[in-house]
Amino acid sequence: MRKIRETLRLHHDSGLGQRPIARCLNISRTTVGDYLHRANMAGLSWPLPDSLTDQQLFNLLFPPAAAVVSERPLPDCAYLHNELKRKGVTLMLLWEEYIAEHPQGYRYSHFCELYRRWARKLKISMRQVHSKRSAKPLLTV
Repeated sequence: MRKIRETLRLHHDSGLGQRPIARCLNISRTTVGDYLHRANMAGLSWPLPDSLTDQQLFNLLFPPAAAVVSERPLPDCAYLHNELKRKGVTLMLLWEEYIAEHPQGYRYSHFCELYRRWARKLKISMRQVHSKRSAKPLLTV
């Protein structure tokens, strides 16, 4: 955090270029250029206000990314999982049903990937039924 303030100070007070600032602060030249560009885009002027904390400065220069909202409906993986247990049902058939219902939905490869990611989270167990029969000889003479 200290290097952002120091970068701005060296650029505005000392008039140094990006390479000398990078050498002074032991950071890359592109990082110096990025800090200066972000400060310019945020409308910051030198000297910075005394009330501006390091966290506030960081938030001004690096605002959180906007969340990407997908307009495509996710497939119902639990339904897919149950349907795949039926004889003759494939992911391709289920995708065709999905795409018929949601024309703007995911393409086949991503549809399969979404299902596989969901299926990896399932708890896999194999139930074995043990009967309590006494050991009987297989052959009697």
